[in-house]
Amino acid sequence: MTLVSNDPSWWPFIDSERICSYIIVASSAGVMYDWVSTALTFGREIELVWVRYLGILYAVFWVYLLIHAAFPSSDRQLTANVPTISGTDIGCLIMFVGMIWMSLVVYLILGVIVIARLNAMYQRSRKVLIILIAIFLAVYIAIGALAAIGERHSSGEELILSGTYQCTVGEGGGLLLFTTTWIIGIVWEAVTLCFAVWIAVKHFRELRRYSAGGIIRDCFAVLMKTHAVYFVSSAAVFCFKFQFYYLYPKIVPDPYSLEDQFYYSISQNLLLVQSFVLGPRLILDVREYHATLVADSDAETGMTSVTFQERVHGSTSGSV
Repeated sequence: MTLVSNDPSWWPFIDSERICSYIIVASSAGVMYDWVSTALTFGREIELVWVRYLGILYAVFWVYLLIHAAFPSSDRQLTANVPTISGTDIGCLIMFVGMIWMSLVVYLILGVIVIARLNAMYQRSRKVLIILIAIFLAVYIAIGALAAIGERHSSGEELILSGTYQCTVGEGGGLLLFTTTWIIGIVWEAVTLCFAVWIAVKHFRELRRYSAGGIIRDCFAVLMKTHAVYFVSSAAVFCFKFQFYYLYPKIVPDPYSLEDQFYYSISQNLLLVQSFVLGPRLILDVREYHATLVADSDAETGMTSVTFQERVHGSTSGSV
């Protein structure tokens, strides 16, 4: 049922939604700038990866952004703030459900990227690949099931407040289910980090015996650096989400305060950065390192060729 009100007591709520929306849109603009600058920097070197893999994630990002930018926060519920677009109770719920399943699509793509990286680090070991796929499928199915259960406990309601259209989605008992999905997700990230650390330590020990292992060692250093940063970002998102929903309300009782919205916006910004910046970097940083090696190798080959030609020319002129 649509609630219509011009009560000034709703103004803090409206202002908080707008502030949060502005911050999320600003962070989304930063994400898009990173994508564009990355594409212009590497150019053709990553064209194949960009079109086949990251293009899918880029398309998902736009759909996710359109939905997610409309859903900041509200009194520990999800709300949409689109002042000029009217909706319905069913429409509000559909937007909320769409955001959930788009998040699952993003999570699936990031999982595939991580598995592909680990498979390459383990030299395409079929045993390790099967183990990773089995673990990821179990985690993904559990998260999908919990999200579906949480969706059933949710209900949408349209609010028309002082000429602005708002959507509020009550999660009911679904908040505990969504928290469980975050815990399962961070467990998966911890498992993949353990796999990466194990193979990296193993390779570093083996390469100590070889003086020519510098390139491989540097490559694994790049792999570990990007993976560690990605895991830290995942843990940060989980911590911010947990504190916002469970700890922060006890510290700041007013859900519409500027501090509350700023804190929530930080968690949303970290989520966007993790999903659409650090996730693709798992591929792009390795591709960048490989492209640098190829460029340096070509430069050295070119210098050797020039030196060789000069020496041949000098010896020929002397004999004449």
